Amino acid sequence: MKRLIEALSSCIAENRILTGEAVKDRYFHIWQADQPLNALAVVLPKTTQEVSELVKICNRHHQPVVLHGGLTNLVGGTETTPQEVVISFEKMNQIEEVDPTSRTITVQAGVILEHVQKAAAEHGLLFPLNFGARGSAQMGGIISTNAGGLRVLRYGMTRQLVVGLEVVLADGTVISGLKKLIKDNSGYDLKQLFIGSEGTLGIITRAVLKLVEAPKSRISALAGISTYQKVVELLKFMDQGLAGTLSSFEVMWPDTYKVLTTPPANVTPPLPHDHHQYYVLLDSMGSENAGDQIRFQNLLELALEQDMVEDIVPATSASEIDRFWSIRENVDPMVASCRFVQQFDISLPVPKIAEVANGIIENLYRISEVEKVYAFGHIADGNIHLVVGKTNDDDELRQRINQLVYQPLKTVGGSISAEHGIGVHKKEYLHLSRTDEEIELMKILKRALDPENLLNPGKII
Repeated sequence: MKRLIEALSSCIAENRILTGEAVKDRYFHIWQADQPLNALAVVLPKTTQEVSELVKICNRHHQPVVLHGGLTNLVGGTETTPQEVVISFEKMNQIEEVDPTSRTITVQAGVILEHVQKAAAEHGLLFPLNFGARGSAQMGGIISTNAGGLRVLRYGMTRQLVVGLEVVLADGTVISGLKKLIKDNSGYDLKQLFIGSEGTLGIITRAVLKLVEAPKSRISALAGISTYQKVVELLKFMDQGLAGTLSSFEVMWPDTYKVLTTPPANVTPPLPHDHHQYYVLLDSMGSENAGDQIRFQNLLELALEQDMVEDIVPATSASEIDRFWSIRENVDPMVASCRFVQQFDISLPVPKIAEVANGIIENLYRISEVEKVYAFGHIADGNIHLVVGKTNDDDELRQRINQLVYQPLKTVGGSISAEHGIGVHKKEYLHLSRTDEEIELMKILKRALDPENLLNPGKII
């Protein structure tokens, strides 16, 4: 250990390498700040070159490395062992360039999502990726997990918003592909290897991200709906009628809506509790406020007339839009209502969502130790989140719950992870979403790019 620390210290400032008690002052997840980090050392590089030199040293010493960003990962991707070195990207937090003409922004891996959004807005542009952890999540982690969020319906996953990447391989080699080209068909699209690979194939250090023109209008509403079939009808109806400007379509089951709009939650319910089977938040971003408002309102009235919805409340101001969406974005009231919590983000074919999800919920409640089940999600892209409240955190109970949630997915072509990744918590269930041949190909890629298994070891496979 001494020789390793001395070698690491040779390429990074003394105050940016932490050992001993200084390591224990840190943590591995933002929700578990009371649990000290368990690692050999923490290094805080400021440049890609420093990352490269650090990784070369770790490679020579056969030293495993775990990557830390905003620590919002929900699948154990930032968990460590005492034998691992942590590379934290909090010092690599520079927005290097906003290019309004190319409509791109170039950032270091440690830049927080919300800062990217604000920098784009200053130039009349929008970085459309958006989710509740935007004030903490860092772009390197976001890209490495291919995060989703609230606007996937219109703008796609993170993968669709990455134009170029700079990556450090397991031997310290720097692969720099920071082009601003939307079209580049010159061989393999190498950046796609690293997007969603959870830091197991390479370390993302910088990225060029795609921006779009900022919308001139934003309109939201909350609808109460009686059946899932009508939820799907409303999605198709609104998406067609808004001609591509429907940005979000989020669904909450009744218990979820209730806990998110009941004290200690600080949002009052725009629609009454327990009156509807599904509560749907819709959001449209357009180019002309007056016309967009009229079009949206006319569609809502038609939806009521055609019995697609039972009730609709439009947001009448920017502050009310924020209030409506704070219901969906702030999951803290759900988590706080549970003694112990287990979370899921599964993916299902849209027509099967209600049948499968409601069956899972029913089976979960048959477990005596399960006290609460909250369901919500991005229906338009087939992603349902489940928050399960339980009486204890025993491993046997955790596995029983996992089996109930994951097992039905295989027969309907679903996925155990829609947007959170695999990490360490889901890898034993990967076979339910991937064939043996696919998993073997993943292993071949891992062995080719990281033959010593030094980058985020034990994650995914």
